[in-house]
Amino acid sequence: MFFIQIILMSLRGLRANLLRSLLAVLGVIIGVGAVISAMSILEGTERDLRERFESLGSETLMVTPAVARQAGRAGGLIQTLTVEDAEALLDPKRCPHVKAAAPEVSGMVLAKNLSRNTEVTVLGTNEAYAEMFNYRVAEGQGRFLTRDDVASEQKVAVLGHEVAQKLFGNVPPVGRDVRLKGIPFRVIGVMEQKGYIGFRSVDMQVCIPITTAMNRLFGIKRITGINVRADGAANVGLATAEIKRELRRRHDIRLREGAQDDFNVMSQEEMQRQFSDVTKIMGFVLYSIAGISLVVGGIGIMNIMLVSVTERTREIGVRMAVGAQRWDILKQFLIEAGVISLVGGGLGVVIGFGMTDLLTTTTENLVRTHTSGAVIAYALGMAILTGVVSGLYPAFKASRLDPVEALRYE
Repeated sequence: MFFIQIILMSLRGLRANLLRSLLAVLGVIIGVGAVISAMSILEGTERDLRERFESLGSETLMVTPAVARQAGRAGGLIQTLTVEDAEALLDPKRCPHVKAAAPEVSGMVLAKNLSRNTEVTVLGTNEAYAEMFNYRVAEGQGRFLTRDDVASEQKVAVLGHEVAQKLFGNVPPVGRDVRLKGIPFRVIGVMEQKGYIGFRSVDMQVCIPITTAMNRLFGIKRITGINVRADGAANVGLATAEIKRELRRRHDIRLREGAQDDFNVMSQEEMQRQFSDVTKIMGFVLYSIAGISLVVGGIGIMNIMLVSVTERTREIGVRMAVGAQRWDILKQFLIEAGVISLVGGGLGVVIGFGMTDLLTTTTENLVRTHTSGAVIAYALGMAILTGVVSGLYPAFKASRLDPVEALRYE
């Protein structure tokens, strides 16, 4: 009951100087809103990355060209990977723990059907790609690429779900032509809606035979990577060693004894580790910005409370004269600071929610956010802690006033 009286007295004190109290609350609102936004962005990013890595599968390995370095600085990629390298990895004698390999080349291309057109990612690959990533042709919508399509450089295409919608609408695409860089390709299938495989939006992707992509569409001799599937999650390490050994053997003309690989082999775990370092750096930056905002809000509360102590010096003297203890005065001003921070924290949570929703909408889901209950509890806790810490000095100063001098104060 006594605490309730102190809280009510604190609220009356805040209401007496409403504008000043609102200005103090504003600093906390901005600070808590920044904390909510920062933590939501970080949590949403980590969640999105985790889902994308899981879509690759724990048995998947990515073979990519190494980065050339000149005078210690990163240059271009060392383009040495070939389709033949991918085929060599399927040799059961040399790579017994490699189950499947899908070479790839990719590029942005304008796809057209009559008057409709859209920018798409063209992926040149082989028949193993779909099964490797559990990516299926939609029911009754044709088929995926075959070994014969790749061997004979067929001009056939398999459309992603969204590509089919944009180019053909409700018209069945299978059997019709779509133009890629002005070259007609016959549509042989439409894939199910999938979203992302790793960091690639496959719904806006068109798959064509890798031989066709290299020789007829892009005019290149080297591939940009090889997707490899090990024969079990437990054998990823063995498969990695086999891939490195085989590719070094095949590239021996360019690799001297003891020289570094001209390719990289990365597992899902290694990719997660690398991106984890990136999210830690991003988290440090975001939390620093949010922390500065809260410190500014705390300074505002301290300033307001110091002014309040000065203005209410006579009131403090009267309270002490009628029996109030120094601890009672200290509690009153600490509670006032806590109320300011709690009100500001509550409004800051609402503002933070609005900011994260606005960010997700304006970036068209490019920036994913996720606000959990733990984020809200943490932000409110930080707001209250900021208020209490900021109010400590003003409250202590008020409790140490001499009652006689305080009664004389005008």
